[in-house]
Amino acid sequence: MEVTGGSCQLGLWHVHVWWSGDMIHRVRFAPTGIPGPVPAPIRKYCAGHMVDLSEMDTIACEGETVSARIYRAVRDVPYGSTATYGQIAALVGTSPRAVGRAMAHNPTPLVVPCHRIVAADGIGGFSPALEIKELLLLLEQKGKKRAGK
Repeated sequence: MEVTGGSCQLGLWHVHVWWSGDMIHRVRFAPTGIPGPVPAPIRKYCAGHMVDLSEMDTIACEGETVSARIYRAVRDVPYGSTATYGQIAALVGTSPRAVGRAMAHNPTPLVVPCHRIVAADGIGGFSPALEIKELLLLLEQKGKKRAGK
């Protein structure tokens, strides 16, 4: 199946998405956009609507690697909520450092909402810029309020 790519705006950033059918292959943040379509749920999410992206398929969760197990656990963190690296590690049976490494290499952020995973004593990190993680967490808080949740 052919992979399609496109981008949509998220604040001052653009979200690049590569996908085929129902499978999301890659998501990246960039200062500039690329032409092409983006799946409707991701467009709606980036526009601030309360959307459950955990129903989308992602290559990140395939298989039984430690990273795939971490990504599946992260997908269970609800919209507008957070969990710590340690909490996810305890669920999966690994270390917080392994969770951090998996989050840093997440091929499909948003679909695997790594922005919802925070340090025990603060927000933690995010690539390519911490401001994106802050924006996503704020966007979800506002989305929940708008939806009356």
